[in-house]
Amino acid sequence: MDYRRFGNTIVARIDRGEEILGELEKIALREEIRLAQVSALGAVGDFTVGVFHTAEKQYHANQFTGDWEIVSLTGSVTRKDGAFYAHLHMSAGGADGAVVGGHLNRAVVSATCEMFITVLDGTVERRFNETVGLNLFEFI
Repeated sequence: MDYRRFGNTIVARIDRGEEILGELEKIALREEIRLAQVSALGAVGDFTVGVFHTAEKQYHANQFTGDWEIVSLTGSVTRKDGAFYAHLHMSAGGADGAVVGGHLNRAVVSATCEMFITVLDGTVERRFNETVGLNLFEFI
């Protein structure tokens, strides 16, 4: 992984074999990011995305392997209990043109991933909401 900062925007290249969420966390910690918007595209060979079942208050994960193009990767960096917290969703297209996606749990780059991180001035924390079953924005 390599990246450069241009004002409030970080442009990152995540390389083959690297895991996207792990590399995003490294950047966020090095750059002391408390709040950011994330977008990316590229190619992955192994990824897991989930869907939140509201009645059960649980994620159900789906794993995919093979040749996949990231159609869309978007999300946020915030904080939970003062620590790094990422919430990303990813859609990826396979060789047959079908697209799958959901809440990103893990994605290993197969060729490259081009990521843009827009750093925002401020802090947004996360707090677990019992009713919903998720860590929601907590404006401080």
